[in-house]
Amino acid sequence: MSGPMTRPLAARRARPCAAAVCAAALLAGCTSGSGDPDASATGRSPTSSAASAPSSSDQLQNEYQSVVKNVLPSVVQITTESDLGSGIVYDDQGHIVTNAHVVGDARKFTVTLVTGGNPLEAVLVSSYPAEDLAVIKLSAPPKDLKPARFADSAKVEVGQIVLAMGNPLGLSGSVTQGIVSAVGRTVTEGAGDGGGTGATIANMVQTSAAINPGNSGGALVNLDNKVIGIPTLAATDPQMGAGAAPGIGFALPASTVTDIADQIIKDGKVTDSGRAALGITARTVVGDDLRPAGVAVVSVSDDGGAAKAGLKAGDVITKIDTTPVTTMQSLTEALAAHKPGDKVQVTYVRDGSTRTAEVTLGSI
Repeated sequence: MSGPMTRPLAARRARPCAAAVCAAALLAGCTSGSGDPDASATGRSPTSSAASAPSSSDQLQNEYQSVVKNVLPSVVQITTESDLGSGIVYDDQGHIVTNAHVVGDARKFTVTLVTGGNPLEAVLVSSYPAEDLAVIKLSAPPKDLKPARFADSAKVEVGQIVLAMGNPLGLSGSVTQGIVSAVGRTVTEGAGDGGGTGATIANMVQTSAAINPGNSGGALVNLDNKVIGIPTLAATDPQMGAGAAPGIGFALPASTVTDIADQIIKDGKVTDSGRAALGITARTVVGDDLRPAGVAVVSVSDDGGAAKAGLKAGDVITKIDTTPVTTMQSLTEALAAHKPGDKVQVTYVRDGSTRTAEVTLGSI
């Protein structure tokens, strides 16, 4: 396909990693290979009990295969007129969750199940680009749909082994392996020709599992057969030009997925974003050196936190708490770390004088 369905942090997706090598590294030194430490020196054979005992590598391989068997049937391929991506069966009513950038502007889709059968038709329920999430629904869901189970995001820990399942490069039902590299990342994805929504998303799960075009909207799964996130972005390395940064991918956390999806399924839209806002419209301004120097307030909402704190049109915001604000993107990233109801210290410039105000954040 020409357009990436897994969207870059800056331009493209991450390169694939060698899962077999990763697995070997994880397993190194875990097994002795012999029940007798002197066997190699004396020529004696290992004892029969040691020879028959399953190795750690066998146990881990069995766990991988069990997870694939249990979860992969819940991962589907979503095709639009121009591209394809992945999705996860959310319930037995035919709802499927995926990334907003996977559905794009489309309203109708073709869905292919890993378990086979004829392609199924689906329609858009709603898309929420601010969190890069969307829900579509099968027009005639089969009776043997297998909804995925979602994990508690609070229990996701760095170092956990994970499998990424999806349809990279159109290779249906592919699986890659890695670990949770970090949690709580705030990431801004590309927009425009890159195909992303331009969203700034908080609390993302960083993973070393290979995420390639077509993986977007699929499943990042732990060894308990639960989805911990939806693979969404892969980083790029500016020093490599448009090249991907190997082993750095990001997934929407399961808690965000279930919160947004439940609202869309119930109300047809997102009614409570959980995203903090100042209650302003604004634009980036530049300084005398023509570099971004802050965010100018264009207007304030009458009932918003900024208005109640005394901010008004013409003020230029330069800092949220201790975080410098030079562009609209940096303002969005600063607010992504907060929740509605939080109080923040806003530094701004009015008539050449620097001032501060405590603002109680509202919601988008």
